[in-house]
Amino acid sequence: MAAQRERMVERDLAARGISDPRVLDAMRSVPRHRFVDAGHAGQAYGDHPLPIAGGQTISQPYIVAHMTQLARPQPGDRALEVGTGSGYQAAVLSLLVDHVYTVEIVPELARESAALLARLGHDNVTVRQGDGWAGWPERAPFDIIIVTAAPREVPPALLEQLARGGRMVIPVGPVHAVQELRLVEKSAAGALRERIIAPVRFVPMTGGRDGPKP
Repeated sequence: MAAQRERMVERDLAARGISDPRVLDAMRSVPRHRFVDAGHAGQAYGDHPLPIAGGQTISQPYIVAHMTQLARPQPGDRALEVGTGSGYQAAVLSLLVDHVYTVEIVPELARESAALLARLGHDNVTVRQGDGWAGWPERAPFDIIIVTAAPREVPPALLEQLARGGRMVIPVGPVHAVQELRLVEKSAAGALRERIIAPVRFVPMTGGRDGPKP
């Protein structure tokens, strides 16, 4: 599996423009095959999403690395992830920042990812089951926010909880359609700047304004 991870990093990440050495090292270190169903372990290092419990998916490795690099993680950062899913993105982030707070709306996924992250020693990750539309106000502000499910619009609470100088990476768009991956940055003065990065396709955000809670 280590050899497969190395091939993934070189072929699917570095060769496609992922250049931050810390991000590449994190992707090389986290055992993605532990975050997928056993029946899909043989496909874990292919550059494509895979199904997980709750009708959700684990994103393709390139997207995880790309979103992480866009967020420019620093060792002292506090990060918020909305949409824990399998826990893979949180595991990658945990190697790059001081602490990761991650919110998952599907109870089954929140329980399973919290247990797996603990087993793998990611003790600087805190998982909460809840509606990520509201963020995690008790732990705000966050230097980094990464959203792994697509709302129709950027949740206002996440903009409020983004620290000055912070970066948020989020897919935005309608359900069952191509969405826009956006980078939102907040200046030291509190001004927001938003940039469209690329077309993407993510599972829709549930809860908040985008649908009922499961």
